[in-house]
Amino acid sequence: MFLRIQLKMDTLDTDVGIDVPLPDYYTKASVGLTQCSNTHIWCGETCSYLMALRQGGQAPHLGLLLQQGSLKGYSIQRSYDFSGREEEVSNTRGVIRLHPENFKLQPGESYTLSWKLFWFNGKKQFKEVLQRTPDYIDVTADDFVVTGNQPLTFRIHVGGGTTSTVGPQVWWQHHLVATDWDQATATAVVTLPAGVNGENLVVIDWHEQHTHALFFRTLPLVELASRRVHFIAEKQQCLNPESVLNGAYLIYDNDEHQQYYIHVNDHNGGRERVGMGVLMAYYLRHIPDKKLYKSLLAYINYVTTNLVDVETGTVYNDAPRNNDDPRLYNYPWVAQLFLEMFQLENDQKYLEWCYRVMMHFYQIGGVEFYAIGIPMAESMRLFRQAGRKEQADQLLDCYRQNVDYIVKNGVNYPESEVSYEQAIVGPAALYVVDMYHLTGEEKYLAAAKVQLQSLAQFEGLQPDYHLNEVALRHWDGYWFGKNRMLGDTFPHYWTALSGLAFAHAQQVVEASYEPLAHKSLRAPLSLFGEDGSASCAMIYPLKVNGQAAHQLDPWANDQDWGLYFALKYCEFK
Repeated sequence: MFLRIQLKMDTLDTDVGIDVPLPDYYTKASVGLTQCSNTHIWCGETCSYLMALRQGGQAPHLGLLLQQGSLKGYSIQRSYDFSGREEEVSNTRGVIRLHPENFKLQPGESYTLSWKLFWFNGKKQFKEVLQRTPDYIDVTADDFVVTGNQPLTFRIHVGGGTTSTVGPQVWWQHHLVATDWDQATATAVVTLPAGVNGENLVVIDWHEQHTHALFFRTLPLVELASRRVHFIAEKQQCLNPESVLNGAYLIYDNDEHQQYYIHVNDHNGGRERVGMGVLMAYYLRHIPDKKLYKSLLAYINYVTTNLVDVETGTVYNDAPRNNDDPRLYNYPWVAQLFLEMFQLENDQKYLEWCYRVMMHFYQIGGVEFYAIGIPMAESMRLFRQAGRKEQADQLLDCYRQNVDYIVKNGVNYPESEVSYEQAIVGPAALYVVDMYHLTGEEKYLAAAKVQLQSLAQFEGLQPDYHLNEVALRHWDGYWFGKNRMLGDTFPHYWTALSGLAFAHAQQVVEASYEPLAHKSLRAPLSLFGEDGSASCAMIYPLKVNGQAAHQLDPWANDQDWGLYFALKYCEFK
């Protein structure tokens, strides 16, 4: 298939685009898993593709591989239909609009974009197609996000084989860098010097092909965490004894350099923002700091006064104990906070509070809910170590009922705040894996493999730290960001939910999940600045509905779960 443009024009920005109306939307599982796609986009100049994976993972899948021309990026066009629930806007990714490189045409001249469409059975076969394509430049790496002085090493494979004794030209920081070229495998290995933090763009030329790869280098993980928790304590904590929010960790506007609060669900003093307290407690378990500890105690006082009734286990949506919008998602996050506090202070009241919160969660509907962040395996370990066997057994019974419901449903996922999404499948996979770990029952192992297959369809292969092993999400910036922009959110901290499932799976299901877990858990680190600031969403497309994007949202809101997971599984272990 090809598109020929024959006009008198000088392209500007994203004025020229080709719409690719793939069925990338979320609906009930009985329809979406077979008829809808998770579309992974790589606009890598002459080496560009779309990998549209059927949401349920069943082959065949559809590939689009560029043959002529060059793509510089893509935009998203989507509707804002509020005729029903506002939440429905989260279900449609929108139309993908591919943008060619800038070009100039005089009368009689033409510019051609052409591509081939093909069917493939899975990601492995898709990679094989790339590597068979003559001169296609395929970049792979163990890490697209590196920390500290970790070497930044990657591999370049030239498709179709070659007799050339000279490898591709690789440019970094406007300098040509050395490559270790192996003619027999048509592969070059490149290692970049350490010391350049932030985004690292690598430009690659081979014959008539031109592409790039994007890496990200940040501080050593513990140093990054230190700066972040100090930023939270100094700039995101309300310190006003006259306010009901006294002690709360709140949204911070990096443009206005001030805190922000409104009694709107995703902007309030509870819900996902509990992750700041979880991160603070986890950090203090490993690096004591009196000032930070004082901040944390003020936050815990705020939580137990305003967000949870520790006697009944009720978790509220906002201060002061406000439940205008009761929400089951809130419960496991508070339970995780109490587990971290127990491990910090060795005070069993926190285990008691965790128990009450989780038991209340299951009493009010948790058994048939796909929650995010239930600390199943961790709570079992801590309760049993603390001698609380009866409570551990009761929790395990509730966990089993929850997981049995997930197993019974299989891939018939129930709709939640979004009809279908990675934050439904990821936790489902994690909990089934954990139940196999806790019980050793083979039915959970079989069910885990099914869930992990569905989860893998969300993950991309592109040579870009925004995208590589980053799960598809396309609505978070609208709900949690200042700019309220609907559009692909890469990376987003909840993409690390895939990493959690893969990390647990490699222990009991398959060792090959380890590198996937590593990449997924590291990806959200690019949301954190070296000064401790943070962003809740990176809107990746060039534009969304004509509005300039490809930028970090100004709000630090709920992203600290991503740093918490990275610390927990990548560093302090």
